[in-house]
Amino acid sequence: MGIINITPDSFHADSRKNGIDEIVKQAGAMLADGAAILDIGGYSSRPGAAEVSPQEEADRVIPGIEAIVKSFPDVIISVDTFRADVGEAAINAGANIINDISGGELDDKMFTTVARLQVPYILMHMRGTPQSMTQLTDYDDVFAEVYNYFAKKIYQLRQLNVHDIILDPGFGFAKKAEQSYTLMNRLEDFAPLELPILTGVSRKRMIYNLLGNTAAEALNGTTALNTIALTKGTNILRVHDVKAAVEAVKIWEACDA
Repeated sequence: MGIINITPDSFHADSRKNGIDEIVKQAGAMLADGAAILDIGGYSSRPGAAEVSPQEEADRVIPGIEAIVKSFPDVIISVDTFRADVGEAAINAGANIINDISGGELDDKMFTTVARLQVPYILMHMRGTPQSMTQLTDYDDVFAEVYNYFAKKIYQLRQLNVHDIILDPGFGFAKKAEQSYTLMNRLEDFAPLELPILTGVSRKRMIYNLLGNTAAEALNGTTALNTIALTKGTNILRVHDVKAAVEAVKIWEACDA
């Protein structure tokens, strides 16, 4: 899954794309590098990110989605939003998947909207909002809490006849680095939930703080952590650098054959 941020403030500067031509060019490059899904977002979810109105978010992502679909009719697009109305508008514009960082916590219409649209839903674990999540990192057992959160939300979604669900543990979202590494170490323990796992660690603080570098310098660490995630059963890698991730997958598949 290749990340295209239609924002001015996403934490990794090279992922920020503005203007239709730039967005379509980036989409084409990611697809050529082997991306299976493009994840389009118009609201930066980095810690402390500025609030963006629903209208502004929609105005950012909808034209981009329409342009990508026009240029690449067979593309699979996920829209990165926690707002049901933005998600629905994106699906109507040609997106296929709703990727919700809040697990329905920030918009009580999200689950019913996904049920009505009958589209795949990426369910992520987070506490609070991007503005408050860094203050909400106290856990007795981070794995158990995330697992139980998933179990509860999966039950709620299935009661609404939503069955196409992908789980994202939310690395770095309301989690300290050591908590994120605990989740990575136990990624395979989510297997009893019998749902695909998405891993999104690309160039995150948990990598570059540990290595003493920056997001711009964190590709090697990202590839290492993505490879570990593959060995622990992840199904989707959400990345800024598609070519490097595709190469990691090919090498892992050769070893796992």
